Amino acid sequence: MDNVFFEISSFIGVWIVLAILVIVVLRSAITFVPQNTAYVVERFGKYYKTMEAGLNVIVPFIDRVAYTRTLKEQAYDVPSQSAITRDNISLGVDGVLYIKVLDPFKACYGVNDYVYSVTQLAQTTMRSEVGKMELDKTFEERESLNIAIVSAINEAAQPWGVQVLRYEIKDIDPPRSVLEAMERQMKAEREKRAVILESEGARQSDINVAEGQKQSRVLAAEAEKAEQILNAEGEAQAILAVAQAQAEALEIVGTRAITEEGQKAIQLDLAEKAIRAKQAIAKESSVVLLPDSGTGAANVVAEAMTIIESLNKTKSS
Repeated sequence: MDNVFFEISSFIGVWIVLAILVIVVLRSAITFVPQNTAYVVERFGKYYKTMEAGLNVIVPFIDRVAYTRTLKEQAYDVPSQSAITRDNISLGVDGVLYIKVLDPFKACYGVNDYVYSVTQLAQTTMRSEVGKMELDKTFEERESLNIAIVSAINEAAQPWGVQVLRYEIKDIDPPRSVLEAMERQMKAEREKRAVILESEGARQSDINVAEGQKQSRVLAAEAEKAEQILNAEGEAQAILAVAQAQAEALEIVGTRAITEEGQKAIQLDLAEKAIRAKQAIAKESSVVLLPDSGTGAANVVAEAMTIIESLNKTKSS
């Protein structure tokens, strides 16, 4: 009985060991690759395949995961380094490099350390591109400088299976003497702009004053012109009214003068005027000789007419 029990126990133990071995083998054979990650598998020390995200199977003890490469975009600092511009100014420049693995096989076997290699390449390319520019251009054309560095790095990094997506310059540190000269230049430029703006303001003010005076004189002249026109129109209308009244009066007098009563009225008026004329001559001590024979109305009128003409000649002389 003891032998039978021992054999059964041994048999169960063997099955348990086999089960554990199977579980271990299956566990090492099944590999779950995370998203945006690639596993490079070697078989007997030689590249076998690249496992992508998901469930993958390898042969235990024969295949092994030699490299793990992330396919995400990665950012790496580029240390500050010295670069000399075309006008012989030494600058300290640092930046940030954004790279992504496109081919895990080349990233593992094409270069020993692709991050270090791309960083060094970025530094040398940056020095070369800065050397093509003058100091002022390095500040003004950062975007074009970044694009030129990215293009040069990608052309050289193709065998490494990586791509440089962006390169951003963080800081450009010129020497202290250059900074002081730039500050003086900026100060002079600001003062120049201030003087120009002040002179432009004074000029515009003078122009506005002159325009105001011009408009004031124009408005005054237009007002005077309008006033003269109105006065002339008023005087013309007054003259026309007087002439119209005299014309109407003469028309009435002419209409009445052709009648007998009108003739008598004219004779009476002339007689009154003759008497007044004689009174005026007497006051002025002037002597007027009249014929003695005329005593009728006609003679009185004739005398009156003679007196009036004599007075008119005296006044005119």
